[in-house]
Amino acid sequence: MHRLVVLDGYTVNPGDNPWTPLSALGELVVYERSADHEIVPRALGATVVLTNKTPINADTLAALDGLRGVAVLATGVNVVDLPAARARGVVVCNVPAYSTASVAEHAIALMLELSHRVGLHDASVRAGDWQRCADFSYTKAPLVELAGKRLGIVGYGEIGRRVADVARAFGMIVFAAQRALGAASATDGVRRLELEQLFRECDVLSLHCPLTPETARLVSRERLRSMKPSAFLINTARGGLIDEAALAEALKAGQIAGAALDVLSSEPPGADHPLLGLERCILTPHVAWTSLEARRRLLEITVENVRAILSGRPVHVV
Repeated sequence: MHRLVVLDGYTVNPGDNPWTPLSALGELVVYERSADHEIVPRALGATVVLTNKTPINADTLAALDGLRGVAVLATGVNVVDLPAARARGVVVCNVPAYSTASVAEHAIALMLELSHRVGLHDASVRAGDWQRCADFSYTKAPLVELAGKRLGIVGYGEIGRRVADVARAFGMIVFAAQRALGAASATDGVRRLELEQLFRECDVLSLHCPLTPETARLVSRERLRSMKPSAFLINTARGGLIDEAALAEALKAGQIAGAALDVLSSEPPGADHPLLGLERCILTPHVAWTSLEARRRLLEITVENVRAILSGRPVHVV
């Protein structure tokens, strides 16, 4: 019987997304989390290892004789040493497009929070500010109407397109980085702009591109300085896309009006992370992908991936 080992299953199934369909494919062992020193002992004898954020490096792969595949419980595969896997004939599969709707909705929710500050005003009412107010209405921060504003999208794939669709329904004017648009047609209502122009001219900038050596710290100190002082920055992609120290400086200096991020370069962040506690920075703990609907799709596609690896006809290979 094939041995299937899940190294960090808690975020995919905290109790509401059973592993039952996967257990039908072999002897299934699920660990909620695995420390670095536990990876090899736990994965020994596995035919397929499943990981979300637990790293599978070259040394780990070399120690796992008989390993046929790594199934990544996510779309991004930077946790696996892909060249080392290929060299050993180990197939690596990911789960594409399972969370498109959820991540796009979260990006829009962050955009709305920056512009309308619902959470801030709810907290104010709960603190008794409305009862003490001399008027029937008050604001704790400026509110911004999104209609007519320019949205710039960096990474015009499945999620970027979904965000564009919703933004256009709000009456926003949508642009995308020219390189990211690829073969997409401008007839969909999205205009192409060079990246530097996108930073300079857009009122809201939303990141949806993968983290690669070319995109690392894409949001640099220089590009932040080129943005409008009224602009918002949103990131639901990867934390490493942003120079976080530079973003903290820009927020403190008022170079941009606000940022809302679901991802950071180090997760969870250390207590000294420069963005923690900043007034104009909204942070959520990498939850955009975690709706139950998205996690169920993730598990369904993962079962398909593992079954295909075991049959010798792998799919979603990266």
